[in-house]
Amino acid sequence: MVKKKEALMQPPYVFDVTWENLLDDPTFIKVFLSDVLEDYIVKQRWYGGKSSKLKYLELHQYFRIQQHGEVYYGLLLEVNFQEAFYQHYFLPIAFVSDDSFAKEERILPLSIKGQTGYIIDAINLEAFRKLVFERIMTSVPNDKTPVRYHKSNYFTDTAYVSSRFMGLEQSNTSIIYNDSAVIKFFRRIYADKNPDFEMSQFLSEKKGYKNTPAYLGSISVIDKDDDNITIALLQQLVPNEGDAWDFMLKEVDKVFDNLEGKKIVVDKLPPTQLFQRLQIKDVPPEIIDWAGLGIFLKLQQMARRTAEMHIALGSEFEDTAFTPKHFNSDYEVWLKNRLLYQFQNRLNSVENNLHKLEGRAADLVKEFLERKNEIRRRLVQFDWTKLKGERIRVHGDYHLGQILVKDDDFYLLDFEGEPESTIRDRKVKHPPLKDVAGIFRSFHYAIYATIFNKGANYPYSQEDLFKAGETLYKFFIGVFLESYVVLIQENNLNIGYHQERIFILKYCMLEKAIYELGYEMNSRPRWAVIPLEGILGIMNDTN
Repeated sequence: MVKKKEALMQPPYVFDVTWENLLDDPTFIKVFLSDVLEDYIVKQRWYGGKSSKLKYLELHQYFRIQQHGEVYYGLLLEVNFQEAFYQHYFLPIAFVSDDSFAKEERILPLSIKGQTGYIIDAINLEAFRKLVFERIMTSVPNDKTPVRYHKSNYFTDTAYVSSRFMGLEQSNTSIIYNDSAVIKFFRRIYADKNPDFEMSQFLSEKKGYKNTPAYLGSISVIDKDDDNITIALLQQLVPNEGDAWDFMLKEVDKVFDNLEGKKIVVDKLPPTQLFQRLQIKDVPPEIIDWAGLGIFLKLQQMARRTAEMHIALGSEFEDTAFTPKHFNSDYEVWLKNRLLYQFQNRLNSVENNLHKLEGRAADLVKEFLERKNEIRRRLVQFDWTKLKGERIRVHGDYHLGQILVKDDDFYLLDFEGEPESTIRDRKVKHPPLKDVAGIFRSFHYAIYATIFNKGANYPYSQEDLFKAGETLYKFFIGVFLESYVVLIQENNLNIGYHQERIFILKYCMLEKAIYELGYEMNSRPRWAVIPLEGILGIMNDTN
């Protein structure tokens, strides 16, 4: 492999070789993997190594993406860091000679066979996007070539019409095709099938689960190490009114607006226990009058769609990647090691940023630090021998931002898993309630985000808003949990006995809140109140 530290030719870069053979030229590779490509990559939104120091780039492998004599290159780049780890990225490249084109996306100016132009990220080129679409459209079953295009029975288009960027994304690049489909190019790649591809294909093709964008096709590469690497996923475009996070923020804003209109005395709001399952008829009329019936009906529907996803994921008995498993000692050891490491990491972050906290956040963090050993003990109290439920493949990063709202229904998407986790860890089977815990933490965030962002609009003290928010949160959880558990049990997915379910929910919500705490302490300390309330609320709950 060529590293960038060698003496290089200077621009303008001139090569007496055709585009079709350019990647076979070692001199070009030296130039291309120099500071020029480094400077380009580190500025991209999808580059995930911004907090580390880049050491050098290697070209792990390249392959041609081609059709009818039209050639582009797909590059699998290995980014090596000073901290002694590396990441892999996918970058497709094209050569353009039009001087007015893609001025922001130019990677390298060069001349090949007397023609001057630029190497750019090929995704910016409509001709490349069209070729990719047509390669998927004309793919054949059981493709055994190194670059594998696949289409599902849901793919019904017969021609390419148009393509456009979907919008700004952090880690991938998505293109809308024919106003009916979306292809997601995975930028950071792994030496394995991407979980988003696996879960999408499984739910659509094998289980017929309707409330996720239908799987239409994919592109994968068999690399030189014989690993199957997913580089793109094509799915149905679901027309929608936005995601459930924005929906929930609007709903919670209305609820807090009602405090004054309904002349609510916060201290007189009827309470409920955390995790108390509630049918709507069990919700006190004062709460329905304050929050409105509509939000609870929507939560029931969201719970049903979540349960249906888990029922589909837990009903497989052939494909070992998806067959349910029981708890065992290996899972317990893996889980405890992971969480204890994460907890220590968050503890260090808290101790290093104490000076940024004030008010309620400072009070809560003081209690958090005083109880750190108690929290650590809670994390090691996971005893697999007491758990009777099953573990299945789960969403893994389930929150309101991963749910689309369409009419009165919800569509679940983005099954890539937790960004901080390794690809192997993302495929570990968990109790389904791990996803439920994630959505509950998301409810908590939506309530507190509303208080932080709009609290001045409500003529109540922040303390009263926090109290009202905690009450609302418990009723949201109760209504969701009742609908979820009833449907799960009707379909014989084993999520354990009552106390087991409560234990797992608390354990997973504690894990999620600890995970959140690190982000808030580093990025927006004022919001550390939210995960701290979550952690201490669970520690104080006697249910």
